[in-house]
Amino acid sequence: MKYYPLSSYLKDKFGEKVYKITLDAGFTCPNRDGTISDIGCIFCDDGGSFSQAHPRHLSISEQIDIGIKSQHARFGANKFMAYFQAFSNTYKPTEELKKIYTEALKNPQIVGISIGTRPDCVDDEKLDLIASFTPKYETWIEYGLQTIHDKSLIWMNRGHNYEVFEKAYFETKKRGIKVCTHIILGLPTETKEDMLKTIEKIAELKVDGVKFHALCVMPNTPLEKMYNSGNIKLLSEDAYVDIICEAVKILPQNTIIHRLCGNGYSKTMLAPLWLNNKWETLNKINAKLA
Repeated sequence: MKYYPLSSYLKDKFGEKVYKITLDAGFTCPNRDGTISDIGCIFCDDGGSFSQAHPRHLSISEQIDIGIKSQHARFGANKFMAYFQAFSNTYKPTEELKKIYTEALKNPQIVGISIGTRPDCVDDEKLDLIASFTPKYETWIEYGLQTIHDKSLIWMNRGHNYEVFEKAYFETKKRGIKVCTHIILGLPTETKEDMLKTIEKIAELKVDGVKFHALCVMPNTPLEKMYNSGNIKLLSEDAYVDIICEAVKILPQNTIIHRLCGNGYSKTMLAPLWLNNKWETLNKINAKLA
């Protein structure tokens, strides 16, 4: 059983390996600034799902330059995608977004842009702006869907329901922008069957790409308190591998897999510790698929 990883897709398109440069443009989130709530999703830490690759005071151009130099020295990389990762990267007025995105794209070695955000943080004007990049750049929006089940979205204090995602998805697709959905496996509100129903819906929608995550516990989050009190149980590595393999079988083979397993932010993550052995988990997934 084969799947189509993002690395292969980009290499097929550009003739060589393309590397992502993660960026922090100083965004926040309506679920943290009091617009929806000031708590945020129960799993999200102060970094807003950011890899902490750069200090926040650096400009976008400086972050791009550092990323290019580092990855060229390490991998011989020549082509890159600007990846706006931290918090909700469409959560500013359109004119501000235009300046931020344009700054990232002015470097000639940048061949694409990927924008991580929430489905309730886009509108026609913002989507039209992002669509304007598609003729020249590989252009993605990464939506934090997490699950199709409203009961789970309520549990995680997500602040929107599944219907909001579907509306944003269709508005994004009709503009020719590729969509990657982030899915969390192991939510305690869900059975294995519930998780696979999310995958079946993603397959039905023909989403361009998927990024899988195991629910993990980060410090100073509401989820940490739940975990320490014994109120939730996290997926074992074997259970995660089993669900991922079922998911790959359900998805169309041309669905681009952006991630099968994360590294769990090993410096700060509290649990599950098996996420720190990303390559071991990926080897188990590949062996089971084979």
